[in-house]
Amino acid sequence: MTDVKPFWQNYIDGAWVDGGAGRIDIANPGTGEKLCEHALADAADVDRAVAAAKRVHMSGALADMRPIERGRLVQAMGHYILENMDEIARTLTLEQGKPLWEAEIEVKGAALYFEYYGNQASTVEGRSIPLGAGYFDFTTYEPFGVTAHIIPWNYPFEMTARSLSAALTTGNTVVIKTPEMTPLTNAWLATAAEAVGLPAGAVNILCGLGHEAGAALSSHPDVRQIVFTGSVQTGIAISTAAAKNVVPCVLELGGKSGAIVHDDADLAAFENDVRWGIYFNAGQVCSAMSRVIVHESRHDELVERVTNIAKSLSVGPGIERREFGANMGPMVSEGQRDRAAGMISEAIAAGAVAVAGGRKMNIPGAFLEPTVLTNVTPDMTIANEEVFGPVLSVLKFRDDAEAIQIANGTPYGLVGGVFTRDLDRATQAARQLRAGQVFVNEWYAGGVETPFGGYGASGYGREKGREALWNYVQTKNIAIKLKG
Repeated sequence: MTDVKPFWQNYIDGAWVDGGAGRIDIANPGTGEKLCEHALADAADVDRAVAAAKRVHMSGALADMRPIERGRLVQAMGHYILENMDEIARTLTLEQGKPLWEAEIEVKGAALYFEYYGNQASTVEGRSIPLGAGYFDFTTYEPFGVTAHIIPWNYPFEMTARSLSAALTTGNTVVIKTPEMTPLTNAWLATAAEAVGLPAGAVNILCGLGHEAGAALSSHPDVRQIVFTGSVQTGIAISTAAAKNVVPCVLELGGKSGAIVHDDADLAAFENDVRWGIYFNAGQVCSAMSRVIVHESRHDELVERVTNIAKSLSVGPGIERREFGANMGPMVSEGQRDRAAGMISEAIAAGAVAVAGGRKMNIPGAFLEPTVLTNVTPDMTIANEEVFGPVLSVLKFRDDAEAIQIANGTPYGLVGGVFTRDLDRATQAARQLRAGQVFVNEWYAGGVETPFGGYGASGYGREKGREALWNYVQTKNIAIKLKG
């Protein structure tokens, strides 16, 4: 049940092709063994993909289409995904590690983006601006043209769908650089584009290394807009390259998000938020609940509850975890696992206490125990830098002002949360939290309809919701002098 085809190719201008940089091995993080090989793109491959996308854009094949018709094509891609969900989810689990039931959630989420944005195609409307009797003035929205999408490895299928669906809806063409550790499932987006009748070259998908294919794509003179999700360091490099061509970016660069738990919070209900907030996808979520900032009067009870959650999780290969439940898969690679384990060891050396987990697991694969750290203080590295693993840090506060200070005390500002029965307290906290999205009494409240993006080092621009559509269009004003 772990077999996949041995070699996967890139998709450029409607054809499956090898890569100029050779091949790269793809590992199964659930076993540590080689899964398959993938063609590896070089700068010349990027040139061909961008040229194909530019040709389609200049032809008007998408941009000139009636929006409702373009929206139907986008929606049809979502239907194609659902029709192939079982195979896509299985491949996703094998390449990324997450439990099979989590992979199915990701595939359904990807399809939802195509449904949502396909439905929005006809709503991207301009407006008339009154300039008096002598003029007729109005605005229109036009696609940028070739858009580049550089995808993270933690949600490789859904994150591609998130930006691809919005870009196509607004009439852009797309070049996607997949993550080199998890490139396989993007192949279904290529076949979906073919199946629904998008012209060859409208969607191009290639796997390449960041310093080669990624750098070539982000600095390409014919790319007119860039979407990136990933690390701050890489985001700075991409935006610097883009700035030299005066190209706008959407950057989602992760977070160190904190949940403020007040003395009146429902801790029994909060257990579910912890389960989803930090152990879903083995904590490899940019908006994970990596810090809990709890009132000192509830600290011990909360620690006992979250420790029990961590210890209750069954951890093992994702392909064996088919049913929704208290289970967790590996991290994406042994390198990522070792980095997280190193941060835990550093935190313990600085005075933190691992009340659950804290160690690599002595089984094949990239497994880390679900971890809870207490005695964490705001000055520790573990409280300020993104672990990107199943590691929860618990901090204390005495009053509301201190809670906000701790929550806002990192360079990031992606999401935040507040848990309380007091609506006034929650509203005040929501206003004061320096974050692009605030959850009240439920971590991950919201959905495809709600805008998502960060403050500070978490980046700029917004994905999801109607706000995301404006990332993919330019405003044109047309002023007409009327004869008197």
